[in-house]
Amino acid sequence: MARRISMATRSELVAAIVERYRLGSRSDKCRILDEFVAVTGYHRRHAIRVLAGREKRPSGNKSNSLRYGSNVREALIVLWETSERLCSKRLKPLIPVLLPALERHGRLELDDALRSKLMTVSPATMDRLLTEVRMVARGGQRRRAGMSSAVRRSVPVRTFGDWNDPPPGFVEVDFVAHSGTSSSGSFVQTMVLTDIATGWTECIPVRTRDSGNVIVAIKQARSLFPFPLLGVDFDNDSAFMNAFVVSWCRSEELEVTRSRAYRKNDQAHVEQKNGAIVRRLVGYGRFVGAEATAALGQLYAVVRLYGNLFQPSFKLQEKTRIGARVIKRYHPPVPPVARVLAHPGVTELDKERLRAMVENADPVLLFAGIRAAQEELGRRIDRRGLHAKREEPIVVDLQRFAANLKTAWKNGETRPTHRRPYRRTKPWPKRASMYEPFEAQIKAWLKEEPTLSAAGVLRRLTEIDPIRFTEKNIRMVQMLVKAWRMEMAGRVILDGGWIKSLPSAAAAAVDTGTSASAVLGNIPR
Repeated sequence: MARRISMATRSELVAAIVERYRLGSRSDKCRILDEFVAVTGYHRRHAIRVLAGREKRPSGNKSNSLRYGSNVREALIVLWETSERLCSKRLKPLIPVLLPALERHGRLELDDALRSKLMTVSPATMDRLLTEVRMVARGGQRRRAGMSSAVRRSVPVRTFGDWNDPPPGFVEVDFVAHSGTSSSGSFVQTMVLTDIATGWTECIPVRTRDSGNVIVAIKQARSLFPFPLLGVDFDNDSAFMNAFVVSWCRSEELEVTRSRAYRKNDQAHVEQKNGAIVRRLVGYGRFVGAEATAALGQLYAVVRLYGNLFQPSFKLQEKTRIGARVIKRYHPPVPPVARVLAHPGVTELDKERLRAMVENADPVLLFAGIRAAQEELGRRIDRRGLHAKREEPIVVDLQRFAANLKTAWKNGETRPTHRRPYRRTKPWPKRASMYEPFEAQIKAWLKEEPTLSAAGVLRRLTEIDPIRFTEKNIRMVQMLVKAWRMEMAGRVILDGGWIKSLPSAAAAAVDTGTSASAVLGNIPR
């Protein structure tokens, strides 16, 4: 009960016995100290400091003891702005250089006392004086740490060299964005999970990057791996480093680690799969919406079997550094399923399921499914714009596909998601031409005088409207006159009676094989 007295009661007790403690003998001080410790619950050392403490002096008027006033703050603001808003630790050594230059050119007028204060002000005092100024300069908001900073600090860092040959179940996780040429707006992303020990990789399309979809994607990938997951290694993306995802992983008894910021080599296993699997199969097109997410899911449902069962991959065995030279040795390349079946950490029940999966998998059928899914994704890339046409689902002729494998190399790039021709879906913008009001007049001039040149046409247009038409328009007039002459010549030829319109000598020359230039010289130009 004696230990639960309030702080106010303790302060009153100190005030009551402090003078008696100071004036008492050694035995009296020992007795008073024992009673004081028993009543307050203080540690004996702390109780001695409290009772023997010096008498506090009144603080007095703070304004009189203030060393750096408004004049120092105003001059400091000028120095801060002139230095392009440097931080205080960089501004401090710049003041002896910047301040004389400002005074020399009449930008500041300071007395000796103010100049001395500016020379001796510390970076911490600068931060205190410029706090409100910086907050207004940032738009009225203080700079805050990200919401995921506390969560990020609670997650331990694991680098590439910290794995030490873990058992199957520890995976690296990363996102691959399908945003096309612009990262604005919402777009589909692929979550890639790669096992460290075996290289088994699962890809899950995620429509949006919110924490709920991330948890659902991890649940789905967890059900697809042929062995139980033991830990996840994220990067510093806020989609992973938030309280919801980290708390859920820990509640599911998954060890959570993260890589270092801006060190992609810490996640070298999954970063390699981002290019070797996702980008190689999907490309760099933009995918948006639920239908695109479903199409990617169909592709990855086939890829997970084809890649993990029939695609060998390398695994680093050892790395030796000799001076500046690094020598790497790899295990023989085998599919991930072979590493899973050979690993002693995988149960026999999981291995039996994998063996049955390998027995039933047809590589040609899986490869044909990949090409069909890629064709659907390629059509989706082409269907840009508002007038997208829906097409019938793709039906794969397996016999024909298997027969074409012998000659597919002659067609070059066969992946439908790569190197697709650009097809414009929006109409070309059409602006009114300043020559349209004079089109009928120009055609009349050309019909009346077939030999009239473009310079002559421009000269007549300049006489009509000298403000609009100048000598700079000669190139455009030449192009228009050429186009109109070709149109007039085409109409005469398509009418079928252009020979009749020629003089009799020219018609006879055509019948006798005279040169074409002599004949076409009479066509209106």
